[in-house]
Amino acid sequence: MIINHPLLGPRDAAEFVYMGDASLIDRPDWQDPDAAEKFYEYGYLRDNPAGQHQELWYHEQGDRSWLVVTRDTLSHEITKVELARDVAKARGRHK
Repeated sequence: MIINHPLLGPRDAAEFVYMGDASLIDRPDWQDPDAAEKFYEYGYLRDNPAGQHQELWYHEQGDRSWLVVTRDTLSHEITKVELARDVAKARGRHK
């Protein structure tokens, strides 16, 4: 599988490590009154979609960047690759 890195161009998936669902970017606020319940859901409850899915990938054998890869879980076709920091900023995460 080839991942088209936004900064470095096409790279073999062997250079990357799959880190899980991209919803991990949406870490709950530890000061929220419902923090315990939200962290439980964040850490343990996951969807297992068939079709388009956003995933976190870490470029371990490259520039050590984090990417959000939109991939079809049925065909493995990659339709979009973004830097995770850009996705986080777009979702309102600035820390």
